[in-house]
Amino acid sequence: MDANKRKVHASVKDEQLIQKRRAEMIKGAVNLFKQKGFHRTTTREIAKASGFSIGTLYEYIRTKEDVLYLVCDSIYDQVKDRLQRIDLEVGTLDSLKLGVGYYFKVVDEMQDEVLVMYQEAKSLSKDALPYVLKKEMDMVSMFERLIRRCVETKELDMDERTIHMLAQNIFVQGQMWGFRRWSLRKSFTIDDYIELQLDLLFSGINGYKTKS
Repeated sequence: MDANKRKVHASVKDEQLIQKRRAEMIKGAVNLFKQKGFHRTTTREIAKASGFSIGTLYEYIRTKEDVLYLVCDSIYDQVKDRLQRIDLEVGTLDSLKLGVGYYFKVVDEMQDEVLVMYQEAKSLSKDALPYVLKKEMDMVSMFERLIRRCVETKELDMDERTIHMLAQNIFVQGQMWGFRRWSLRKSFTIDDYIELQLDLLFSGINGYKTKS
């Protein structure tokens, strides 16, 4: 288990079954949170939407807040998984473009989860919110690593503040596809969005290319 993950109690010992049931739980809960909000949704409704009894539900979580942790972790895990498909150490602008595209695709595939996470973060307890915010910064750090490698290989000439700002911009532009999809989908497919955002991003990044 990832040491950085918050432990969510499960009385079941079969790890594969835990992952399967929690994936079903996330799907059911996200739909309910979108429709009713976190506070108005009951654990019994989550169990029903997930396709199992309330007793079964409590074998995999203890509180409704646990579901938000699982949503947060699932987004982070997908971004991490996609970025690990490329060589994070190669340090080329092509690898950076590939990483941005992978991230935007994850947001497209998990846009309901992303939207719920941000809408309902205010519902988290005071000790829970910092965990979610740290996960967000961990995702930003993945892009900082990609950008920093481009600096180390002399593809780019950027200081640390600029690296951090660029990583934040990439992160927010990915989230925008989820937040503004009601408007963006009228004009763009996800592939159109990725292509245009990469053009916009790299028109700025090209100004930081090292002089050959």
